[in-house]
Formats: sequence, structure tokens, C-alpha cells
Amino acid sequence: MDIATILGFVMSFGLMIWAMLGGGNLGIFVDVPSLAIVVGGTIGTGFIHFPLKDMLGAMKIAKNAFFAKDRDPKDLISMIVEYANKARKEGILALESAIQETDDEFLAEGLQLAVDGQEPAAIEAILINEIEQLKKRHEQGQDIFMALGSYAPAMGLIGTLIGLVQMLQNLSDPNSIGPAMAVALLTTFYGAILANVIFMPIRGKLERRSKKEQFIRELVLEGILSIAAGDNPRLVEQRLQAFFSMSDRPQSEE
Repeated sequence: MDIATILGFVMSFGLMIWAMLGGGNLGIFVDVPSLAIVVGGTIGTGFIHFPLKDMLGAMKIAKNAFFAKDRDPKDLISMIVEYANKARKEGILALESAIQETDDEFLAEGLQLAVDGQEPAAIEAILINEIEQLKKRHEQGQDIFMALGSYAPAMGLIGTLIGLVQMLQNLSDPNSIGPAMAVALLTTFYGAILANVIFMPIRGKLERRSKKEQFIRELVLEGILSIAAGDNPRLVEQRLQAFFSMSDRPQSEE
């Protein structure tokens, strides 16, 4: 679970609720028609923009902002160096057991290509394509939340216009002005919350996680190419350490 994401939501909504309670009645910020216009309208425009399958899968994508677990580069480097040692001492075919043991599909695919005797250039081409396809899939998920984040304020503005029209048409009835103005203001409020507290931050977190996963896969790719080329394990480790700044480089346990 991503503590930063949970903490961010708790702080954002907690401070907003605290500010609302400062005015006395929290119920004045709840208006069903306003919610229907903004939430329903935003989701509806999402269905217009994206295929049904993509929209239905949005919640599955969103959970990656809360529950995705980052892999420790130090552990990954140690594992790859261990594979390099094994391949150098026992031969590349000795890594067949490692393929069965790892739960990293990308790493397993790279090791299998090396064990099968593929040339480093061929391995690189295949794995780079895998990374590019991963990037495209992630961008599709990010696009959904980017679009919803842009539609929510627009639906809030539409709700505001509806409320203003209702208010202007009933100026002769003072009792109708208050409810109409409430719809006008609350739709803008709801749209701003959906866009700036939910959709856009989730999109940002997904983008950051995607970049981290691409980085890890590029690290794995470099390790696989080194193993396939028969490099010395110490050289393999140095090539992987080069992915980090001097201050951030994982230290060898030796």
C-alpha cells in the first residue's frame, strides 16, 4: 500500500471537511442534483471519449496508485549479479532453474532468451519492444484520468450555468434563489474536487509509477545483456550501478 497516496487523500479531504465544519452545518455542502450533474456528467463524457472496456477498467488502473509495490533496486542488482556469477561458473544453461523461481515475468523472459542462445542484439530488440508496449499501455490508463480531470471542471461549469439560469428565471420568487444559487456554486465546487484532488493526482501517481517500472525494466535489460555477453559479474554490477547517481547507488554487500 502506498502510504503517501493514502496520507494525501486523508489530509486533503480532512482539511476540507474541517473547513466546512467551521461554518457550522456540513449538510449545506451536500446537494444531490449538483453531484448528479458533475459525477454523472464526468463519467458520461468519459464513456463518450473512451471505449466501454477502458472505462470499466479505470478502477483497476486506479488501484495501482494505492497498492502497487516498488521493487528494491538493491535486491534486483544483487539477484542479477548472482545470476551472472552462476552463468560464468556453470554455463548459461544453469539459469534455467532461475527462470522457474523468479516471479518477474520480464526478467524470466530475458533469462529465457539468453538461455536459448539468442544474440544480445536480438534480446535487446525484443525486450525494448516489451518496454515500449508497457509504456503505451500505461499511457492509455493515464489518459483516462487526464481526460476525466479536464471534464470534471467543465461539468461543474455547466452545472453553474444551469443554476444561474434557474435563478434568473425565478427572480420574482425569493425562495427559489437560494437553492438555485446553491446548485450553481456546488457544481463548481464538486468539479474542482474531482479534478484537483482525485483524477489529476491519480494520473500523476500512475505516471510516476510507470516511469519507475520502465526504469526497473531498463535495469533488468542491461543485466540480461551483460549476462548474455558473458561479462564478469563485477562488470555487470558496475554497469547496473551506473543507472544511479553516486549518492543513490545501492551498495554491494561484499
